[in-house]
Amino acid sequence: MAITWRTVVLTLAGLAPVALWPQASTVRWWALVVLLLVVLDLVLATPPTVLHLDRSEPAQVRLGEATTSTLWVTNTSDRGVRGLLRDAWPPSAGAVDAVHDLAVPPHERVRLTTRLVPTRRGDRVADRVTVRVLGPLGLAARQRSFEVPGAVRALHPFPSRRHLPSRLAVLRQLDGRAAVRTRGQGTEFDSLRDYVEGDDVRSIDWRATARRRDLVVRTWQPEQHRRVVLVVDTSRTSAGRIGDAPRLDAAMDAALLLTALAGHARDRVQVLAGDRVVLARVSGTDRARLLHDTISTLAPVEARLVEADWSALATEVMRLGSHRALVVLLTALESSAVEEGLLPVLPALAAHHRVVVASVADPALAVMRGARSTTAEVYGAAAAERTMALRGRTAAALGQLGVDVLDAPPDELPVRLADHYLMLKRQGLL
Repeated sequence: MAITWRTVVLTLAGLAPVALWPQASTVRWWALVVLLLVVLDLVLATPPTVLHLDRSEPAQVRLGEATTSTLWVTNTSDRGVRGLLRDAWPPSAGAVDAVHDLAVPPHERVRLTTRLVPTRRGDRVADRVTVRVLGPLGLAARQRSFEVPGAVRALHPFPSRRHLPSRLAVLRQLDGRAAVRTRGQGTEFDSLRDYVEGDDVRSIDWRATARRRDLVVRTWQPEQHRRVVLVVDTSRTSAGRIGDAPRLDAAMDAALLLTALAGHARDRVQVLAGDRVVLARVSGTDRARLLHDTISTLAPVEARLVEADWSALATEVMRLGSHRALVVLLTALESSAVEEGLLPVLPALAAHHRVVVASVADPALAVMRGARSTTAEVYGAAAAERTMALRGRTAAALGQLGVDVLDAPPDELPVRLADHYLMLKRQGLL
């Protein structure tokens, strides 16, 4: 049960008779009258159990944008119901005006809408719906909470999508839809040319050589439809915050831009996200659904405070297929984590695939490195110098294994990774 402001006003109104008859019995009688009225109001109030609640699931929404959750309240009794209803959501769901006035005539249904503006990526699950039904006097109310399942999925905002049109223009040139055509190692015949020293003798066309009486070799168009495997690290290193967002969100942004670009190139894109186990996987060649499925599948994935098991993740990559692929590992260049976990498995991975390690750099390090006005700033600059030196040493160690390393701030990494992919396509290195 609950009492309303009217009960408080009625109780305070008893000060008038107490002032006229300042006796203890006057206080007791007035308190008894208030209590009886409250009990009577509770007895006459319609029980909340006569209400039936249904929720219309809100659609997926991009982080920062608004959506709505609709509750349908049905009164199954012969008496009208009036009161308040609270549709409870976690703070990160951004519920606006979650408390509604409730007035449902007998055997009718009303719709109550709660506006949601999520502030965190992932699934935001609704809490209980609490109904407070007022009595006819408005002094007290019957209250009950109902479990009405509901959730809204806040998708990654994908800010780097603004760079997609310019990269698609480059891609159209590379795949022959514009004037530019490149040559490289591949499987589709392109043309014949004279042999020059250093050419692979296996490319010699002996029939053409016999006709011309000079050595002639075949040239090939670089393969355009290749496998691209993206591995998003969700271990403890991805939980560190860069600015207002975790490093994982920046890594996802880079993965989404490359997924969209490779999907338009009709490459077979496969995405894995995990640490000790695989938490999400997406695969497909239908570019119309590939990006949508990737955004939706990665949305609820959160960083976990565990070490990444790169041996298990590398095994998952190998299971996806034996054909050579571009494997992009989106992880932090943290020296201890890389040297102990990633470095031992890279030689075997790089022997079968072209491997790129993409890492999100913290712009705050450059700011700390340049600020040396006070003693505290000098110590901070020294720490930043040491951190950047360790990252450089780690990148050099990866480079010696034939791995391409990209280390850039959150707003630059997606573009750097997309441009690197286009460069590999242009040179026929995929």
